[in-house]
Amino acid sequence: MRVVRERVRPEFFDDLYASNPDPWDFQTSPYETAKYAATIAALEGRRFKNTLEIGCSIGVLTQQLKHWTDELLAIDVSAAALDGARARNPGVDFQRREIPEDYPDGDFDLVVASEVLYYLDRPALRDTIERFAGTLLAVHWRGPTERYPFTGDEVHAQLSERFGAPAYSAWTDKYALDRWDACGS
Repeated sequence: MRVVRERVRPEFFDDLYASNPDPWDFQTSPYETAKYAATIAALEGRRFKNTLEIGCSIGVLTQQLKHWTDELLAIDVSAAALDGARARNPGVDFQRREIPEDYPDGDFDLVVASEVLYYLDRPALRDTIERFAGTLLAVHWRGPTERYPFTGDEVHAQLSERFGAPAYSAWTDKYALDRWDACGS
């Protein structure tokens, strides 16, 4: 039986990035490279006007997303991660924010949540899901997450419960990747 856990606090990420500027090997991991390619492929060549990337970390996915949108706001809870993201992506708007409490205002026609929603507890996940509008692209690791409130599969089940069947889905044994169009309509 899974133990319900509290959301992962920003201090966890601050400590993690203080000890390693790329704690998940975003820049070199074959898993990350393949997942980023699949994430961009899920856009199916569409261009967006205003994109929100939640949990941008050091900006490796941001580097690819910025070519598919006119405006990009990338947020993270870790100042150290954002420093790395800014260095990698001049001209992108990076902000330190914690969701759902500090969810940015704006009409985002694309929201990207890559490996971030399982850090939220049930109330925070519910509140965040209610903020989504436009197209939502979510991708989460499917492995065990004993330290986190949810698994990737549980997050995607919650999203499907709220938004119905995804318009695009590409799951592997390693990650769940879904895109919902017209969220919040």
